[in-house]
Amino acid sequence: MRPLLHTLCGLLAAVALFAIMVLTFADVGGRKFLSTSLPGALELTEILMVLVIFAGLPLVSLRGEHVTFDSLDPWLPPAVRRVQQAVVDLLCAAMLAFIAWLMWNKAGQLADYGDVTARLKIPLAPFVYAMSVLCAVTAFVHLMLLAKPVAHHHAGVDDTA
Repeated sequence: MRPLLHTLCGLLAAVALFAIMVLTFADVGGRKFLSTSLPGALELTEILMVLVIFAGLPLVSLRGEHVTFDSLDPWLPPAVRRVQQAVVDLLCAAMLAFIAWLMWNKAGQLADYGDVTARLKIPLAPFVYAMSVLCAVTAFVHLMLLAKPVAHHHAGVDDTA
């Protein structure tokens, strides 16, 4: 499951980031050499940034690379740290699942209202649905970490896990 998540989320983030790069290059080149900006470049960049950020969430969680406060870790026994990390993973899963649910409901509202971007008239609901699904995937990743944690920031887990 982890290799599949790495591949799918990594590919989505990479393609969106590459599209941002191409879009920015075309927009800046158009302004510099043709004295005209690419219509809707800002809207597209915003949408693509959403994809980069939310596709990166499961990857960051899978690798245990979230920002952590670990100044007390040297004084806590490994068993206490493992319980602490399990509780944190459980709380993260619960909060991300709740956020996914809220976003799913919001996407439904956006779809009902027919909300679109200002300039290019791109429907917003599919992107909010994607955000919701990626939050749910990240919640699932945190549940996976309860069963099989990664070495980084997890006490008593070696690098081969």
